[in-house]
Amino acid sequence: MFNRCHRLKILLIEDNPDDAELTVRVLRRICQDRDIFLAADAEEAESCLEYLRQEGTGLPDLILLDIRLPRLSGMELLERLKSSPDLRGIPVVMLTGSLVSEHIQKSYDLGAVTYLLKPITEDDLLMTLSNLT
Repeated sequence: MFNRCHRLKILLIEDNPDDAELTVRVLRRICQDRDIFLAADAEEAESCLEYLRQEGTGLPDLILLDIRLPRLSGMELLERLKSSPDLRGIPVVMLTGSLVSEHIQKSYDLGAVTYLLKPITEDDLLMTLSNLT
């Protein structure tokens, strides 16, 4: 089990219910004691972030963001997150179902720390989390 997971508050932004469920299961297996917030699109993600700001519980320590979202894409949301002074410091890991090099490069250009290929595995997530702490 990842020894620093219990300190993490994670926002998962994923519109596919099956991918979201799988990702949450992987997160729960490797780090049981942490908060996971789930949003299905950019609008829900922004509402969740606003709620966390108002409640004073602190913003997420990590955002897992699907590249393909309805209405506002993951890339557009990443750009918004990185342009916000209070959100730009949160590491964002992009989630993708394909290895389109343009998407990957654009993710890095916009400030993502890395990307993970879906479906997410425990090993990939453990490596990503250990690189972030």
